[in-house]
Amino acid sequence: MEIPSKYNALSVEKKWYDYWMEHNYFHSVPDEREPYTIVIPPPNVTGVLHMGHMLNNTIQDVLIRRARLLGKNACWVPGTDHASIATEAKVVAKLKGQGIDKNDLTREEFLKHAWDWTEEYGGVILEQLKKLGCSCDWDRTKFTLDDDMSEAVIKVFVDLFNKGLIYRGYRMVNWDPEAKTTLSDEEVIHIEKQGLLYYLEYKVEGSNDKLTIATTRPETIFGDTAICINPNDERFTHLKGKKAIVPICGRVVPIIEDDYVDIEFGTGCLKVTPAHDENDKVLGDKHSLKVVDIFNDDASLNGFGMHYEGQDRFVVRKAIVKELEASGILVKTESHINKVGTSERTKAVIEPRLSDQWFLKMEDLAKPALDAVLNNGDVKLFPKKFENTYRHWMENIRDWNISRQLIWGQQIPAYYYGDGKEDFVVAESIEDAVKLARVRTSNSELQASSLKQDTDALDTWFSSWLWPISVFDGIRNPENNEIKYYYPTNDLVTGPDILFFWVARMIIAGYEYKDQKPFENVYLTGLVRDKQRRKMSKQLGNSPDALKLIEEYGADGVRVGLLLSSAAGNDLMFDEDLCQQGKQFANKIWNAFRLIQGWDIDNSMEQPNSSKVALEWYASKFQKTTAEIEDHFSKYRLSDALMTTYKLIWDDFASWLLEIIKPAYQKPIDSTTYNEVIGVLENNLKILHPFMPFLTEEIWHYIKERAPEEALIVSQWPEKKSINDKLISEFELAAEVISGIRNIRKQKHIAFKDAISFAIINNEDTSSTFDEVISKLGNLESFNYVEEPVDGALTFRVKSNEYFIPMEGSIDVEAEVKKLIEELNYTEGFLKSVQKKLANERFINNAPEQVVTSEKKKEADALAKIETIKASLASLK
Repeated sequence: MEIPSKYNALSVEKKWYDYWMEHNYFHSVPDEREPYTIVIPPPNVTGVLHMGHMLNNTIQDVLIRRARLLGKNACWVPGTDHASIATEAKVVAKLKGQGIDKNDLTREEFLKHAWDWTEEYGGVILEQLKKLGCSCDWDRTKFTLDDDMSEAVIKVFVDLFNKGLIYRGYRMVNWDPEAKTTLSDEEVIHIEKQGLLYYLEYKVEGSNDKLTIATTRPETIFGDTAICINPNDERFTHLKGKKAIVPICGRVVPIIEDDYVDIEFGTGCLKVTPAHDENDKVLGDKHSLKVVDIFNDDASLNGFGMHYEGQDRFVVRKAIVKELEASGILVKTESHINKVGTSERTKAVIEPRLSDQWFLKMEDLAKPALDAVLNNGDVKLFPKKFENTYRHWMENIRDWNISRQLIWGQQIPAYYYGDGKEDFVVAESIEDAVKLARVRTSNSELQASSLKQDTDALDTWFSSWLWPISVFDGIRNPENNEIKYYYPTNDLVTGPDILFFWVARMIIAGYEYKDQKPFENVYLTGLVRDKQRRKMSKQLGNSPDALKLIEEYGADGVRVGLLLSSAAGNDLMFDEDLCQQGKQFANKIWNAFRLIQGWDIDNSMEQPNSSKVALEWYASKFQKTTAEIEDHFSKYRLSDALMTTYKLIWDDFASWLLEIIKPAYQKPIDSTTYNEVIGVLENNLKILHPFMPFLTEEIWHYIKERAPEEALIVSQWPEKKSINDKLISEFELAAEVISGIRNIRKQKHIAFKDAISFAIINNEDTSSTFDEVISKLGNLESFNYVEEPVDGALTFRVKSNEYFIPMEGSIDVEAEVKKLIEELNYTEGFLKSVQKKLANERFINNAPEQVVTSEKKKEADALAKIETIKASLASLK
C-alpha cells in the first residue's frame, strides 16, 4: 500500500471510528471473561464539550482501551443527566424569547417544551465525545429521565419513605430566587464579597432610650420580630423586659435575652428575623417568636415590605438606606467582608427561606460509606489527599433536601387526599396511591381524581446517585445477570468538585441497595486552568473550543497534550503548545514507520551482529519500560505512564534502535532484522494505543492487511518476558561513548562520512557486546583496546574508561594545542576562584546548603575537565 508522506489526522479519525462502530468493538455483553466496567459521569443533557470533559473522558478512554487489550470484557456506559435546574432555565429562557410565560402553561405543556428542547439539543455532547475517540458502549446509552431510570428513582423514594428515612419538614432552606427552587447546602457556593455594615437605631418603647444594631441587610428589618441581648451584658441591664420599635414599619417587638449573643461582637444587640436567617430561626423557635416572611419567591418584597412591595431586595436595600439616613436612624456604615451564598447553577444570591420540603435522613445512611473509604479501604480515592475532604463532609453530614420547585425531573410520588400537611400517601403509582388513600381515609369509594400529586420534582442528584446501579437495571431487577456481572464497577473518573454531590452519594446508595461498594477506585482529576492558573470558563473567555483543537492538532495530539500535563488530582495548566507536542509525536511515529517501510529487504543477507544485539537490548528495555508503565497505571499516574511510553518510543526506538539497524544509504536490510523490528513496532503500537488510538490503528493496518478480528483495538497487550538488566546497563554506557564520539566530531568539524580511528583503555572491564554498535554509529574505521594513552589523539572519559580519537590528518595539531592551552588556563582560573570561595569559612558557614553543594560540584567538574584537557594535550604533543 502507498503510505502518504504526511499523517492526515482528520480523515484517519473518521475512518477508524466508523470502522470500530461498524464492527461493534465497543459493545459488551456478560461472558466468561473478567469484566472491567466504567460508568461515565453523565454530562448535562444540554452540555457541549469543554476542556474538563476532554480531560475526564480521555482518561476514561485510556483505561477502557487498555482493559480491552488486557483481555478483559470492557464496558463503558455512556449517558446524560437531565440536569433539572440548568435545563429548565434554558427552556424558560427560550419560552420567554417566544413571549411565553412558564407560569401560564400547564405541567404537561411545559414538559412538552422541555422534551422538545432535549430532543433538539440533548446528547450533542455524546456525539462530540466520539470525535475524541471515546470507545463507549453506545448501545447502552442512558438518560436519567428514561422511563426505566425514573421508575428506579421513584421506587427508591418510596422505599426510603417506608423505612422512615424520607420525611416532609418545614425548615429553613437555601432558596434560589432566579430558578425559584430550593438548593441543598452543597449546591451553594460561598463567595467572599466586599459589602457594608449598617448601624441602625431602634427606639425603646415608653422611654427616650435607644439601642443600636448592626446589619448587612437593612431591607430585612420588615421581618424583625425581636431584639436579643446577652443576659450577662451589663450594658443592657436596663433593657431587660422592655420592647423595641422597628424603624419604618413601627412594629413593637420584645427585647429577649439569650447567651447566643456574643458580647464582644458588633454592638451587643442583635435583630432577630426568624424567616430569613437560620440562626435567627433557632432563636425564634426557642423564644416562640412570630415569623414574618417579607419576600416573594423571586426575592422581591411582599406586602410586609410596605411601600417597597414588588421591588427587588437589592433595589430596596439602596432605597431604604437613603430613607433610614434621612430619618436619622442610620448611625454609620462600615466596610465589611462577608461570605455570600450563591447558587452554583444560576449564580443568584441565595435567600434563606422557611419552606415545606422533603428531606432524607443521612446520618445512618452515611456510616457504611464513611467506613468504605476511611476504614476498610473498599473504595480508594486517588490521590489519597481527598480522604480528608471526604471525612469532613461525611462526618458533618446534614439531612438532604431532596425536593425542588421545578417541573423538569422525576415528580415526587406523594399524593394528597386532603388539605392537611399530613394528608398524603407515598406510592410508586396512582393506582397504588388510591389503595393506600382508601385505607388511610377509610373511604373505599375514593377515586384517583380525588388525589393531587405533589408538584415538586426530585433533586437531580437523587437520580444520579443510583447511576452505577440503575444503568444495569439493578433497582427494578436486583438479581438480573447484568448487575451481577458488571457491579461493582471498577474505576470512576470525575472531578473533586462533585466528590460529595455525586461520589459520596453513589457510595451511600451502593451500600443501601446492593450492600456493596459501587466502584473500587475513584480517580479525581484536577481542574483545567490556563497558563495564568485561572479556571477555564466561558465568562473569562480563556477556554479554547475543544472541537477546533481536535481539528487543528488531531484527537490523538489533543489527548497527548492533555495527559502530559495532568497529574492525578492536580490542576492542569493547559497550554496549546502541549497539543502541538502531541501532534509532533504523532508525526515522529508516522515518519519512523515510513522509514522502516522504505527499506528494501534482502532475504539472502545475514543479520549484522550490531542489529542482533540492538534488538536484544530493545526487547529488554521494552519489558522494563512496560513494567514501569503498569506500575504507573496501578497508581493512576496516567501522565507518567504516557511520558514513559513517549520516551521509550521517541528516544529508545526512533533515536537509537532505528539508527542502529538502519541500512547504509541505498543498501538493503536483512529480512531477520526487518521482521523483528516490525514486531517491535507492533508492540509499541499496542502500549501506545490507549493514548493515541487513531494513529496506532492506522499504522497497524498499513503494516499488513488484517481481518476485523485482528484489529489493534482488540489485539493483546504484549506478554511479559524476562529482562536482561546487564544488557540495558551496557547499552547505557555504549550510548555515552557514542555521544562522546559525536561531540568530538561536532567540535572538530569532522564530517560523519569520514571514518575515524578509535581506541579504549578499558579500566571498567566493559563488555564488548556493543562495540559493533559503537563502530557503526561512530563511523569508526578501527576499534582497538590499548593499555597506554594514544599519542596525537583527543580523549574523553566515560566512568573510568578512557577513549581516544587519533587526530593525525584530521585537524591542525598546532592550532588545537593552542586552543586546548587557552581552555586549560581559563578552567584553572575558574577552579581557583571556586576553591577560594570554598576555603572561606564564613561562606561555608553562612551560605545555604544548596549553594555550597553547587560550588563543590563546580569544583569537581572543573577538576575532571582539567584532567581531560591535560590528557588531550599530552596525546597531541
